Amino acid sequence: MTQRGRATRSTGRPRPTGAPGGDLAARRSRLRAVIEPVVVAAGYDLEDLSVSRAGRRHVVRVIVDGDQGINLDAVADVSRAVSTALDAAEESGGDIVAGEYQLEVSSPGVDRPLTLPRHWRRNVGRLVRVTARVTVPEQRPGQPGDRQVTGRVVGADDERVVLDVDGEQATWTYAELGPGRVQVEFSRLDEIDEADEFDATDEAGEAGDDDDDDVEDEER
Repeated sequence: MTQRGRATRSTGRPRPTGAPGGDLAARRSRLRAVIEPVVVAAGYDLEDLSVSRAGRRHVVRVIVDGDQGINLDAVADVSRAVSTALDAAEESGGDIVAGEYQLEVSSPGVDRPLTLPRHWRRNVGRLVRVTARVTVPEQRPGQPGDRQVTGRVVGADDERVVLDVDGEQATWTYAELGPGRVQVEFSRLDEIDEADEFDATDEAGEAGDDDDDDVEDEER
């Protein structure tokens, strides 16, 4: 079974301290320019990238996913490729991450919101909860309103998503939907337990400082 929970590989990378690095937003932009082509070349999408400060080092968090999900082995492969690319970029004179940093590559957890067509497409068959634009004739005849809808994703393309709501199918464009949230179904606990077997962290490099637990100034 392909893991669509959370698989993480973490790599500590020591770097000379004292180098100029700019603010976190600029650092994130430089990182994306290096990391995204590597992730795409591996056949996946870069879903999110964040940079935060943890003690005397930076934490670079990379979220990747694909149409078939991504398992722990694939996460490790992407992590190594990203780490190699960052090393090459810095050795060529690029100011990517000043000082020490820790690289964390992971797959999206089930709690991540569905905001793009590919997110909905990858969750066909799952139960989701979303704020949807609907017509509420008993309150405002002919006028749209918003309400919470829980339904199963029947289909999704680049323009719209189809949900089965209480046995009836309804179609919305993405402009009519807020971020969707996958709902945990107790009838699928066996599937969730199996996914949890993949939940692991592989750490390399120096151990973090005592104050590394306090992560602050995160920029997304």
